[in-house]
Amino acid sequence: MVPSTARCVSQVTLIPEEAEDMWHTYNLLQVGDSLRASTIRKVQTESSTGSVGSSRVRTTLTLCVETIDFDSQACQLRVKGTNIQENQYVKMGAYHTIELELNRKFTLAKKAWDSVVLDRIEQACDPAQKADVAAVVMQEGLANLVLVTPAMTLVRAKVEVTIPRKRKGSCAQHDKALERFYEAVMQGILRHFSFDVVKCVLVASPGFVKDQFISYLFKEAVRQDCKILLENRSKFMVVHSSSGHKYSLKEVLCDPAVTARLSDTKASGEVKALEDFYKMLQQEPDRAFYGLAHVERASEALAVDILMISDKLFRHQDIATRSRYVRLVDNVKENGGNVRIFSSLHVSGEQLNQLSGVAAILRFPIADVSDAEEDSSSDED
Repeated sequence: MVPSTARCVSQVTLIPEEAEDMWHTYNLLQVGDSLRASTIRKVQTESSTGSVGSSRVRTTLTLCVETIDFDSQACQLRVKGTNIQENQYVKMGAYHTIELELNRKFTLAKKAWDSVVLDRIEQACDPAQKADVAAVVMQEGLANLVLVTPAMTLVRAKVEVTIPRKRKGSCAQHDKALERFYEAVMQGILRHFSFDVVKCVLVASPGFVKDQFISYLFKEAVRQDCKILLENRSKFMVVHSSSGHKYSLKEVLCDPAVTARLSDTKASGEVKALEDFYKMLQQEPDRAFYGLAHVERASEALAVDILMISDKLFRHQDIATRSRYVRLVDNVKENGGNVRIFSSLHVSGEQLNQLSGVAAILRFPIADVSDAEEDSSSDED
């Protein structure tokens, strides 16, 4: 995402350059915002003879946003609302749906710009925040090819091949099916992973599947003289996972060897923060709070060292509720705390959402909220 014009108080013009930018835009938009963008409109025309026809025209509309629909797999964003500026094709107040397009600018206007929205724009426009980690999570007959960006965990392809069991005295069918499976995964890697951007490819599986696949991959790369694989061999890293399903990526990213290799990525930082939280919850529970009320109380006591909060909470349509989350973020930052906003489309964000979407590691222990309430009620008695 690149800013098309300098940011001002009332509005910002942006150009989405890649699919992930649509996710950022989804998180910027709120009901009641004003969105101006190029779109296609079907219009009726009447000729001089009185015959009526229809045609599709490209025009620029400004909508007051009413509904926002994001398709996470296709990374498509549709925004529905009413037209609020005069247009030769669309009446004032008429409904229209804009599908935002890559490399076409749009202008977003808000009544108020809070810190979370402004930080999101900075993150989206930072060229360093790209999909620099890829993963192949696999088991015999199943592989998920995943891109891990700072904001999302995207399954780019799912490979499924039926592998017959080995039979006594004959493994030919099993071996042929396994070779077909490995070939399909190899083609998926070449099709979906951009080695100009990707710094590391994690290949994970239970047992020896990962090792056998890597052996096959580079033997084939030599045989086929596939320079792109041979030149990027050092980027491949073999690690253990419990299965070939997407959810196993969570444990892969927690592996200490992987964490060390990916130390410069935002995704790895979020996984580590959440892992540290769970450790603290076991060892010093008075320094690990989750749930909005508990974390707010810790923030009031200036105790929050690391705040982890899901971006899902900032999409709340109730302005007062959303403001409460923004206020929490601002308070923690003002008091020297570190704030990590987790993507709900990332495996770590999915895990955080199980904790009400907000958790904190504290600088010092404070009594649990429920304990304090019990103490105060006993004092009243």
